[in-house]
Amino acid sequence: MKVIRTIESFYPYVTGPANQAFKISERLYKKGVESPIFTTDFNVKNAKASEYFGDVLVRRFKVQRKIMKYCFTPSMKKAFEREDFDIIHSHNYRSYQSSLGYKMAKNMKKPFVINTHGNLLAYKNFNMGLISRLPYYLYDLITLKKIVKKADIVVAATKQEYKEALEFGVKKENLRTIPVGINIKDYEPAKKDSSVINLLFVGRIARNRNLEPIIKAMKLLKDVKLTIVGGEAKSSETSKTGYVDELKNLAKGLNIEFTGPKYGKELISYYKESDIFVYTSFYENFGQTILEAGAAGLPVISTKVGVANDIVKNDKTGFIVGPDNPKEIAEYVIKLSDKNKRELFGKKIRDIVKKNFDWDNIIEKYIEVYDSIK
Repeated sequence: MKVIRTIESFYPYVTGPANQAFKISERLYKKGVESPIFTTDFNVKNAKASEYFGDVLVRRFKVQRKIMKYCFTPSMKKAFEREDFDIIHSHNYRSYQSSLGYKMAKNMKKPFVINTHGNLLAYKNFNMGLISRLPYYLYDLITLKKIVKKADIVVAATKQEYKEALEFGVKKENLRTIPVGINIKDYEPAKKDSSVINLLFVGRIARNRNLEPIIKAMKLLKDVKLTIVGGEAKSSETSKTGYVDELKNLAKGLNIEFTGPKYGKELISYYKESDIFVYTSFYENFGQTILEAGAAGLPVISTKVGVANDIVKNDKTGFIVGPDNPKEIAEYVIKLSDKNKRELFGKKIRDIVKKNFDWDNIIEKYIEVYDSIK
């Protein structure tokens, strides 16, 4: 079986969807399924037009024109026409690559699968004016949402995304819930022996991530350190820059460290050295770092977003908080100041992650989807 995967951007420009696309292709190869990735040269410099990442072939097509993050790559069409494949699987809605993937699948009478990565209705949860929302409305109006409405299978990563897909008009019989996977063995918890409780936030730092309540909670706590891992993100939803500087100003005089972005083993070491993960985003489709924290056995204090709905069980694996309640965050940190309680919560959340999000189980679900439509 050969499944061509499309996504508008890829390594070395790191995003959650790109990482997921690669992990799926990588693990499919180990199961005997060929799954090359068709992407663009968006946001990457001097990247090769064709290269292998491990066993996965990645082909980058030149962006001829770009509107916001909609990257036109017409040369990709000819590449599709020259390929002998069984399925096209696209990642992200409202992208040229997904639109082209859908069109080529239908023209060549092949099945089409799409992971929406929360792109259907996410924009409604950001602080955007009508002008900023207009491109989303126009795209849906012009395309009649047919990329997802007429896809053979639409993959949702969370219960939240599943509900949004139904609201968007996707038929229930065409929906499948397959979460983002994680290699839990990489996140084996480490022994900790510190008199200071280490709080951790990981993520690209954007205004919708809403870090102010966490920093304000620090003013109510003693013997606690907060580490913020991530670089500032500038997106169409959060065009105003300078957020990190604002947060640093708010954090003056507090035991707070801003590390900048970290990746791979260095990032995992931050999870292993921490005691509690805190996340107060206004909206997440999935929230990969919440899952990573759970895999590392960290109790999670989070707003009710993305995968937190699936793994954060109140007073069992962590706590759900409101988006603007520093006092509540501080109270939950104090509740988790007991080491035995943290370890109990950590074991429970790690067990949930291992059972439901381990890559070995998830890749079998994708193969089942492909087998059902090829």
